[in-house]
Formats: sequence, structure tokens, C-alpha cells
Amino acid sequence: MKFTAQQIAGMLGGSVSGNPDAEVSGLAKIEEGVSGTLTFLSNPAYTQYIYTTGATVAIVNNDFNPEQTLPSTLTLIRVADARQAFAKLLEAYMNIRNNKTGIEQGAFVASTAKLGEGVYVGAGAYVGEHVEIGNNTKIFPGCFVGDMVKIGAKTTVYAGVKIYADCIIGDDVIIQAGAVIGGDGFGFQPNSENNYSKVPHIGNVIIEDHVEIGANTTIDKATLGSTIIRKGVKLDNLIQIAHNVEIGENTVIASQSGVAGSTKIGKNCLIGGQVGIIGHLTIADGVKIAAQSGIGQNLAENEIVQGSPAFGIGDYKRSYVMFRALPQLSSKIKDLEKEIQSLKNNSTHP
Repeated sequence: MKFTAQQIAGMLGGSVSGNPDAEVSGLAKIEEGVSGTLTFLSNPAYTQYIYTTGATVAIVNNDFNPEQTLPSTLTLIRVADARQAFAKLLEAYMNIRNNKTGIEQGAFVASTAKLGEGVYVGAGAYVGEHVEIGNNTKIFPGCFVGDMVKIGAKTTVYAGVKIYADCIIGDDVIIQAGAVIGGDGFGFQPNSENNYSKVPHIGNVIIEDHVEIGANTTIDKATLGSTIIRKGVKLDNLIQIAHNVEIGENTVIASQSGVAGSTKIGKNCLIGGQVGIIGHLTIADGVKIAAQSGIGQNLAENEIVQGSPAFGIGDYKRSYVMFRALPQLSSKIKDLEKEIQSLKNNSTHP
């Protein structure tokens, strides 16, 4: 599908500098642009490439002033924020690519399931009894949607996702490939013979609107009640969220992090990659946790912590300076010990 620079500018609320009829049919990084592609420039570190790019159209900020001659084949679209504008185009591009409807051959949809308008169910997907799926939601091939699951409108469930029974998914949610929603929590009770008996989990998972769940992330259902992912949360790939956890609105968690059971995380938190959080804690609103930190205690509002076990980031940085200096300090201590011993020897042998 081809679009002109003028059509794209109209979509973005921008203005055209160059040929408004210039056509593009693909997207490219600015350093890899070729004829017929659209690119963007927002990071000054990449400015050099706009003078050599082969792209046909480039989105730039309104205040961009070329310091060299631009390629004669390049048309500019000026906008308030080039990165945001390009992100908007990427979203539109994905919507076009994913604009599938209907039930493909090889999919199973239970007779009691209720599907809204414009729903897509890909080949090999399974939709169980009494499932409800909202308008324009896409269930890609190989997905499992268990009995009594409710999925809102304009949600995308990519290939191979498993959603266990009774879970509730909101509107405009994205669940990336391979994620598992509503699996059993890690609950076992030791007995007198030191064997472990499984504790049944009969709760569910609730995912509110505008959430994104990364590939191969797992969110366990509650023992009783619900594991809850609030509105606007973004979870990266390969994250483990245990039973009865609650994550507040607009919190972001990076890859390979794990949150143990019944911990409550506030809203607007930023949690780095490979962070481990033990169970039954309260992480207040606005907390920031640096990558690879281990959290073993409650954190107050807007705290910034690092380390394992984690503590205040200012103290951590000062401690790290000392830690890096330990070899030199050790060497100095040994030299001082030698001097002290020498002084002792001299004092006993005049």
C-alpha cells in the first residue's frame, strides 16, 4: 500500500517541505533508507544520516534546520515531535497488518462463546465454553482461551498465548506471543513425611485496559480472589508475576524480573530488569528500582533503590565507590601493618 507525503502529513498534523506527491510503501531506519521508504529523525546523534539517506520521505521536528544540502529526492514532513509522530505511524501500520477478521479453518470456537463484531480467531486457536470476546479483538493462531474467559474490545492476543479459565482481560490490551495468563501459582504445603502437597489455586487474573504483556511472561492466578494488573501497566518479556500480586496503574517492569506472591506494587513505579521482589511486601507509588536489585522489605513512596539487598541509591553509589576501592585500601592497610610491625621491632631492639 502506498501513501503520499501529503497524506501522511495530514494524518500527523504536519507540513510538507518538498514534493507532496512523493510516495512511500515501507518504513526504514534513517541510515538504511532506500527509495520508497519513510524514515524519521529525532535523535541529534543521527543527524549526519539525513544528508545521505536514500529514503524518499523523512519526518523531522519543526525546528530542524539543515546544515548541509539534503538529497534532492528527499521530502520532509515537519511535526512537533518526530519520534511521537513516527510511533503513531508504526501503530497505524500494525493496525493495517493485523486487520484480520473471521474464524480461520482449524480454529475451535465453542457454541456457547460470544464473539463481537470484527473478531479474528486464527487457525489452531481454541476458544472455550461461555467465553466472551469484544469487538475487533484478534486471537492469533495457536492460542488457548479457557472457559468463562472475558476479553474486551480491540485487544490483541498474539500466537501461542494461553489464557486459563475465568480470567478477565480489558480493552486495548496487547499480549505478546507465548505469554501464560492464569496458570497455577507456586503453592505447596510440606507434610509430616517432608513431601509437598499442592495447594489448589481457584482464583483468576484480571488485566485492566491498555496493558501490554511481553512475550513468554507468566501471570499466575490467585489462590483465592484475583491477581490484578491495573490500567496502563507495561510488562516486558520473560517476567514472572506470582499469585495474588497486584500491580498499580502505569507501572513498568523490565525483562526477567520476578514478583513473589501477594506483593502489592503501587502506581507509576519503574522496575528495572532482573529485579527480584519477595512476597507479601508493599511497594508504594512512584518507586524506582534499579536493575538486578533484590527487594526484601517494604518501600515508601518515591524511593529510589539499588543493590541486593537493595537500599537507597545515594548510599548505594557511595558504598560502591568504597567497594571498588577495596583492593587499594587493602594494599594500604598491609603497608601500614608492615610499618607498625617495623616500628615495634625498632622499639624493642634499640
